[in-house]
Amino acid sequence: MEAFAAAFDPFAFVLVFARLGTAMMIMPALGESFILARARLGIALAITVIVLPFVGPLLPPAPTSPWLLIAILGVEMAVGAFIGLVGRIMIASLAMAGMVIAYQSALANAFTFNPVAAEQGALAGAFLTVTGLLLIFVTDLHHMLIAGLIDSYRLYVPGQVPPVGDFSEAIARTVAESFLLAMQIAAPFVIAGLLLVLGTGLLNRLMPQVQMFFVVMPVQIAMGSVLLMLLISALVLWFLDRFADTVGGVLL
Repeated sequence: MEAFAAAFDPFAFVLVFARLGTAMMIMPALGESFILARARLGIALAITVIVLPFVGPLLPPAPTSPWLLIAILGVEMAVGAFIGLVGRIMIASLAMAGMVIAYQSALANAFTFNPVAAEQGALAGAFLTVTGLLLIFVTDLHHMLIAGLIDSYRLYVPGQVPPVGDFSEAIARTVAESFLLAMQIAAPFVIAGLLLVLGTGLLNRLMPQVQMFFVVMPVQIAMGSVLLMLLISALVLWFLDRFADTVGGVLL
């Protein structure tokens, strides 16, 4: 009865919404900028209503001081931002890998709008990011993000001082994993690009009168396109596996 009574407590509702709403605005899949703000707000409110009866017993009583109320809400928003940022950092690895692939494929100047990053980016990065985002929904990994939000109430109890040191360590480790994942995804293109540049350099020494790098550029573009076509399934499956391990290890 206490859990269900919390569902009608305005303070409990605002406290839960502060963490869930902040995370939903940042995390990948459910918090993308191209999704209508009202839709994201509606999803956050719906999840808050569903989760509130279960986490109600863990919530602190309403504070009497307005400054204490602001401090508690600020902590909850910080925890929500941390949860959403972990997933956002991992999805950014696809954009980084796409930029490296674009450099190795002579397509670094072919920029297009990346709807996930909400900015201009390399064509390969936009393609990989949208593909990875689609597969997060297809494989139901967004359910893991929502489960991480719910489990966070057992890891980071509302009303208590959050472990700032653990937050910093987790973010640093996630950034390192993101960079590593980006380079692992782009590794075949880096190797092929280095071999092509090495061969082009040797040909240029044999025929210095020919602008060899200009002649080889179409070959470089074709090589990158063929490699991406052959490896796209393995690359996105590797991303999904690392995304689930890293994000799940931090949140669950």
